[in-house]
Amino acid sequence: MPGSIAFKEWQVVCDALAGGRQSILLRKGGIHEGRQGFSFAHEVFFLFPTRFHAEANQVREGEVKVMPEWQPGDAIRITHHAEALWAVTLTDWQKVAALAPWHIYSEETVRDRFDWEGKGMASGSIHVALVRVRELAEPWKFPYEAGFGGCRSWLTLPEPHAGWRESAKPVLDDEAFATLDREVSALRA
Repeated sequence: MPGSIAFKEWQVVCDALAGGRQSILLRKGGIHEGRQGFSFAHEVFFLFPTRFHAEANQVREGEVKVMPEWQPGDAIRITHHAEALWAVTLTDWQKVAALAPWHIYSEETVRDRFDWEGKGMASGSIHVALVRVRELAEPWKFPYEAGFGGCRSWLTLPEPHAGWRESAKPVLDDEAFATLDREVSALRA
């Protein structure tokens, strides 16, 4: 059985995505991304909340609860799914900085990611994706496994419960999301 794909992101960012406060993802990559580095390799994925690396000064809003990372057997609760409408690599800092209204990361966090070099990514670049987030009608729960750990962006999870897709509801209505898409898309060229 192939499983389902999940994108690991800080719990506070997952909360912002779930609340409609954030609709873009900014990523450089982690040490376990492989030789080529990070890419938005999947268009649809569940949001997997992590506590790994999160600190209050890395975001402009939201509550960062300092907690240890999940341990094998802990109950994981997946509540949202996302679809990347587009993904690009930006190399113009002014365009990256102009994305601030659509995410909660601090400017210093975004700048650090933009300037970081390694794992297939040059300094002065960052991956950006516009995502349409949907809330699952009922949370999907399963135990945390050791293989979910580490500094990696993508995970393969077990299969979710039947019918989840049909009952999931968009966080932003069609009109609000269309407006957001027009505004953010203007910065990606």
